[in-house]
Amino acid sequence: MNEQASYPLLETIDSPARLRELPRRELPRVAEEVRRYIIHSVARTGGHLAASLGTVELTVALHYVFKTPLDRLVWDVGHQAYAHKILTGRREAMAGIRQRDGISGFLKRSESEYDCFGAGHSSTSVSAALGMAIALQQQSSEQRVAAIIGDGAMTAGMAYEALNHAGHVEADLLVILNDNEMSISPNVGGMSNYLAKLLSGRLYATMREGGKKMLSAMPQMRELARRAEEHMKGMVIPGTLFEELGFNYIGPIDGHDLDTLVTTLRNLYHLKGPQFLHVITRKGKGYAPAEKNPCAYHGVTPYDPADGRMHKKSATGPTYTQVFGKWLCDMAAADPALVAITPAMCEGSGMVEFARRFPQRFFDVGIAEQHSITLAAGMACEGLKPVVAIYSTFLQRGYDQFIHDVALQNLPVLFAIDRAGIVGPDGPTHDGIFDLSFLRCIPNLVLMAPADENECRLMLSTGFRHDGPCAVRYPRGGGPGVPVAEDLATLPLGKAKPCREGRRVALLAFGSMVAPAREAGEALDATVVNMRFVKPLDTELVKKLAACHELLVTIEENVVAGGAGSAVRECLDEAGIVCPLLHLGLPDAFGHHGTREELLAACGLDKAGIVAAVQAQLRGRQPGHLPLSANSY
Repeated sequence: MNEQASYPLLETIDSPARLRELPRRELPRVAEEVRRYIIHSVARTGGHLAASLGTVELTVALHYVFKTPLDRLVWDVGHQAYAHKILTGRREAMAGIRQRDGISGFLKRSESEYDCFGAGHSSTSVSAALGMAIALQQQSSEQRVAAIIGDGAMTAGMAYEALNHAGHVEADLLVILNDNEMSISPNVGGMSNYLAKLLSGRLYATMREGGKKMLSAMPQMRELARRAEEHMKGMVIPGTLFEELGFNYIGPIDGHDLDTLVTTLRNLYHLKGPQFLHVITRKGKGYAPAEKNPCAYHGVTPYDPADGRMHKKSATGPTYTQVFGKWLCDMAAADPALVAITPAMCEGSGMVEFARRFPQRFFDVGIAEQHSITLAAGMACEGLKPVVAIYSTFLQRGYDQFIHDVALQNLPVLFAIDRAGIVGPDGPTHDGIFDLSFLRCIPNLVLMAPADENECRLMLSTGFRHDGPCAVRYPRGGGPGVPVAEDLATLPLGKAKPCREGRRVALLAFGSMVAPAREAGEALDATVVNMRFVKPLDTELVKKLAACHELLVTIEENVVAGGAGSAVRECLDEAGIVCPLLHLGLPDAFGHHGTREELLAACGLDKAGIVAAVQAQLRGRQPGHLPLSANSY
């Protein structure tokens, strides 16, 4: 970075071991330099800014107290871990974060020994850390384990399942709640910091355990003492819930006070059993634009670090997310039965305007994908028309509820599945590349993929008015720029749309792949069809195409295994039709991060890749040969 001269202390820290060699009085300087480094680094690359700014002091204190990587720090999600990356030998690599061949924006075990558990989805840290703590305990290891979970992640049931289990097994585990929205308690100050130091100290712990032993022969007195301690804590700290789960609750403390953090963590480091530290931080801490609007600066594109202004992109048409947001408001105005549900993705799913205009019909359930789907099912049972807006990668977490609570009961719930296919810089943890495969096999479901912005609106209306479960899956970003109509028209169910008539080869394209298929079709003089529906498939058209073409090519932004192309193969097999078939899609592998265009090209899903694959296939056979492999990708 050009800012190297501004980081004299940080430049000397190439590992947490070097950090631990510094005198404690230098830690505030380290934190200040790390914070400035994050601000200027992310200004160039984009990424997750506000959450990482809020955890700088906590990260410095953790690596100063814990003997990482021997001790395990399990971060939740990863967007709060940029300071962790900087202090663990990846400072210079931050210049390529979330870019092709650069480091990941999340935690990745293969990237660093300090990333002891990979994380891109939320609420996994406590479960993973508990598993590590149990394993280390069974090996009689003295290694320590800490899970750092953000308060947003505490809205997920999985976190509470893990907390409940941790208290039951009494593992040596420290759970740190990074409360960056004051959602549990605003009572931070000198008194709470003092109490945290006192309650985490050895004197208090020794007296507490000694009292338990002394009173063990007097059960009634022990219970009385336990209740007295609980009520005393309850008067000054909000930790009753965590105490009931079996944790020793400490806090809340100021997460930007390094002295308090280091003292408290050192005290907790030596305590046995489940410990819970409640830390209050400010999202965007130290950068005025992010402090003022932490939501807008959660994930950012490149910006001017002087004033926080994002670099403007050239004007384009609406994104698919914006098309959905406008359709949602328009349909809600037309049908009072419409209700909208999201698992903590109001902004990302384009629902801000709907929430403002129809607050009584908008339900943000937090990071609780399973609940969001079953909630929709319950609403549908009583005559409402739920629309669940959810990212493809997060829908995976509610698969059982999709099958058992919605599809099995054939309930009219519409799923607006955003970020389908390759997402780009967020990488494989957020890629939505499996939904066609895991949804296509579910009975009662209608599954659609739009080729452009206007078709997205048509499909949303079609799905909403269908009396059964429907899903419309669309990619991140914009489409080919087709104007969007204002009406709420629908499509005929299960009917594809021929786009170009050619010879020899027919390209059967699904969703986002229609645009590159059109370009490839011109170069190949091939027939091109916008298939529109993955389920029900337009089987009659597929059979007609097979009868008059030498080669059928299916193209989808989904894994080839079990995807839309497999549906075409099954259709031909059932009809007893022998026709060469080439499947183009995503390979049987987890991908990388980079721009969406780079990654699609690498998978052969652009014009050049499609043309090359078809030409290679044609060169390898003559008319009349036997069918090709069902998966030639």
